[in-house]
Amino acid sequence: MIRFLAALLVLFSSMAYATDAPHRGDITTDDLLKDYPAFNKEYESFSPSEEELVKIKALQGKQVLVFLGTWCHDSKREVPRFLKLLNAAKVQLDSLRLVAVGYDKLDPNGLAKQYDVRYTPTIIVSDGEKELVRMIEKPKQSIAVDLTIQGQIL
Repeated sequence: MIRFLAALLVLFSSMAYATDAPHRGDITTDDLLKDYPAFNKEYESFSPSEEELVKIKALQGKQVLVFLGTWCHDSKREVPRFLKLLNAAKVQLDSLRLVAVGYDKLDPNGLAKQYDVRYTPTIIVSDGEKELVRMIEKPKQSIAVDLTIQGQIL
């Protein structure tokens, strides 16, 4: 009986650990906001200014690659704000890809390594094959300003 209880304890503790493991790989905006309450809470509470909404429109038609950690406090703050800015400004990107990395800053497809990601979040704006700008961890001024120059894409 004691062995059975010990086996159950090991099983349940390993299940608890598995659910606490960070997401790794591609994740949709909907799944990020649905499955990670801290991201959803920040998304819902963030109110972008009119100035930010105007500036972020410079990303229209660009490709954006976002590396984030579902475990990372900077990602929990900045990624939902960025997503809210895009949605509130009705920016139509050419593509938006969210890639979650583990504690080691790696993902299953090797994209984080390819893009030399060292900190999360890292938001990369590109036009075709050309990287235009990258924001790492948190903005120096604001997301809209850091990803554009006074509303003009670099």
